[in-house]
Amino acid sequence: MRFSKAVVKHRVLILILAVLLMIPSALGTIATRVNYDMLDYLPEDMDTVKGQNELLEDFGKGAFSLIIVEDMPDKDVAKLVEKLKAVDHVETVLWHNISVPKELLPDALYDEFNTDNATMMAVFFDSATSADITMDAIREIRSIAGKQCFVSGMSALVTDLKDLCEQEEPIYVGLAVLLACIAMLLFLDGWLVPFVFLVSIGMMILMNLGSNYFLGEISYITKALSAVLQLAVTMDYSIFLWHSYNEQRKKYSDNKDAMVVAIQQTLTSVVGSSITTVAGFAALCFMTFTLGRDLGIVMAKGVILGVIGCVTVLPALILVFDKPLQKTKHRSLIPDMTKFAKGVTKVFPIFLIIFALLIAPALYGYNKTNDEVYYDMGECLPKDMEYVIANSKLSDDFHIASTHMILIDSGIPSKSVQSMIGEMEQVDGVKYVLGLESVLGSRVPEEILPESIKEILESDKWKLLMINSEYKVASDDVNDQIDSLNTILKKYDETGMLIGEAPCMKDMIETTNHDFQVVNAVSIIAIFIIIALVEKSFSLPFILISVIELAIFINLGLPHYLGQSLPFIAPICISTIQLGATVDYAILMTTRYKSERISGNDKRHSVLTALAASIPSIIVSGMGLFAATFGVTVYSDIDIISSMCMLMARGAIVSMLCVIFILPSLLMLCDKLICATTFGMKKKRETSV
Repeated sequence: MRFSKAVVKHRVLILILAVLLMIPSALGTIATRVNYDMLDYLPEDMDTVKGQNELLEDFGKGAFSLIIVEDMPDKDVAKLVEKLKAVDHVETVLWHNISVPKELLPDALYDEFNTDNATMMAVFFDSATSADITMDAIREIRSIAGKQCFVSGMSALVTDLKDLCEQEEPIYVGLAVLLACIAMLLFLDGWLVPFVFLVSIGMMILMNLGSNYFLGEISYITKALSAVLQLAVTMDYSIFLWHSYNEQRKKYSDNKDAMVVAIQQTLTSVVGSSITTVAGFAALCFMTFTLGRDLGIVMAKGVILGVIGCVTVLPALILVFDKPLQKTKHRSLIPDMTKFAKGVTKVFPIFLIIFALLIAPALYGYNKTNDEVYYDMGECLPKDMEYVIANSKLSDDFHIASTHMILIDSGIPSKSVQSMIGEMEQVDGVKYVLGLESVLGSRVPEEILPESIKEILESDKWKLLMINSEYKVASDDVNDQIDSLNTILKKYDETGMLIGEAPCMKDMIETTNHDFQVVNAVSIIAIFIIIALVEKSFSLPFILISVIELAIFINLGLPHYLGQSLPFIAPICISTIQLGATVDYAILMTTRYKSERISGNDKRHSVLTALAASIPSIIVSGMGLFAATFGVTVYSDIDIISSMCMLMARGAIVSMLCVIFILPSLLMLCDKLICATTFGMKKKRETSV
C-alpha cells in the first residue's frame, strides 16, 4: 500500500520525470546502432567466423562483392575500375585486365569474368560486411557506375535492407498504433481511454528503445518488432488497471483512494502475469545464435518497463485526466457472456473431441513447417530491389549463385595447391577456383606478376582462393558441396578455412536447428514452473501449456498446409513469444475457476463463471495483439518482418479461441484431478456433469 499511496501522492512529479526521461530516451534511440547482418550473430568460435576475422586482419579484406557491368567497352571498364579503387574503403578490385594481358590468361579464367555483353569484377573492402562505412561505399559504387552496374554480395543485401527498413518502420509503427487504438475504442468503455493508454505505453516503448544504447547495437529485427510487440503485450496491464480503478471508484468517494487500491490489485495480478511473458522472451537468450539474446533482452526489458509504467505513469495520467475520462465513457461493445459460456460448458465433450482431432494434423504441419524454412536472407527482399536484380544477373549471365573463399597456409607448396584446386573443380557445382595457382601456368610465369597482384592473393600467413559455385546459398546442394570442399581442404591443410556467405549460412542452419530445441524446452519448463507456483498446482501447468502449445502447433502448422515458406528465425521466436504472451489468457480463466471452486461451487458453475468473466478480457487482449501486428503484416515488404507479425497476429486469435473453447472443456474433464493436485482445493463430490 505504501508504494500505491506514494504514486498517487506524487503523480505530478512522476509525469514530469517521465516527460524529462523522454529526452535521453529519444537521444539513446537515435544513437543506437542497428545491425542488418544476420551472420554477425553466429558464435565467435566457428571456423567461418574465425576465417572472416583472419581475412580482415591478415589481408585487410572484410566485405566482398561481385559487380557486373553490362554493355561497356574494356577501356571504359578500366576507367570505371580506377574510379572504384578511389572509393573510400575499397581495398582491391579484381578484373581480368589488371596487369596481366588477357591473351596470357587461361581461357577458362577469362570466360569466368566475361560474357558477350557483360564483364564481372570482384571488389574487396577493408571494412566488415555490415559496417556503416561499407554500406556507404556500396551506395557510392552504385552512384559512380550508374544503371549499367549491378552489385551483389552480403554488403549490398544489408544496404538495401537498411534502406527499406528505415523507409517502412515509421509507417508500420504508425499502423500498429492506429489499429491498436481502433481495437481499444471498440472493445473498451471509453473514447479517451485508448489515447491515455497509448501515451503511457509510448513513453515506456521510447525508454526501452533508448536504453538499448547501452547494449551497443540491436538487430533490425529487434528494432522492427520491439515497439509493436511491447505495445501489444503491455496493453493488457493498462486494461487491468483501468477496470480495477473503475470498480474501486464505485466503492470509494475519493478517486485517489480508489486508485491506491487499484494500483495494489494491479501490482499483484500484473507482476504474476508478466513473469510468464518475461520468461518466454528470456528463453530466447539461450540461443547460441545470438540474435535470440538480442531480441530476448530487449523484449524482456520492454515488458518490465511496461509493468513499471502501468503502476506509475498510467495511474498518474488517469488521475490527471479523470474528469474527461469519466465523461467520455461509453458502453462496451462486448455483451454479457453468461449465455455463451453456458452453451460452451453444455457441449464441452464436442470441444474435447475437436481438441483430440486437431493434435495430429497440427503437430504434423508444425514439424513440416520447421523443415521448410528458408535461410537465404535475399528471399526476404522484394524482387525489384537492386541486390535481388544483381543476384539474378549473376546467376543468369555467369551461372554463379554463391561465392566461397579459402584461406590456406602460405607454406603449402604451389604444386599441392594446384592439385587441391584440381580436386575442388571436380566437385559438383563448382565453376572455377581462382587463386595465384589458377593464373600461373605455362603462359604466365610467376616473375611477370607484379607484387601488387601477389599481395591481393597471398600474405606471409595465408593464400587466398575464391570459388564460384552454381549452387544457391542455404540450399541442400551447396551445403553438400561445402562438406566436399572442406574434406578436400583439410586433406591438404588441417588449419585451412572455408569462408563466405554460404559456409556461414550452413553454420547458421546447424546452430539454429539446435537452438530451436533448446529454446522450446527452456520456455516450456520455465513457464511450467511459474504456473505451478502461481496456481499452486501440479496438474494445471500441464493443462494450460497443452492448450497454448496446441494453438502454437496450429499457428505454425498452417504455413505447411498453405504452401508458405517461413524465414528460419520465425518458428523459433514465435513459439516462445506466443507461449509467453498468450498463456496469460489461460492463467486468467484458471485463477477465476480455482477461486470459484475453493468458494464451494460445483465444477460446472465454476467453469461457467470463470469463462463468462474472462472472455471480455481475453477478447480485448487477443484483439489488441492482433491489431498491433496485423497492419505490419499487410504493409511490410520485408518478408522476415511481415511473416513474424503475421504469425503473431494469427497466433493471438488461435490462442484466444483455444482458451475460450478448449480450456473450459479440459477444466470440466480434469476437475477431480485438479482438485486432488492443487493446494487449497477441496475434493468435492459432483452431482452434475
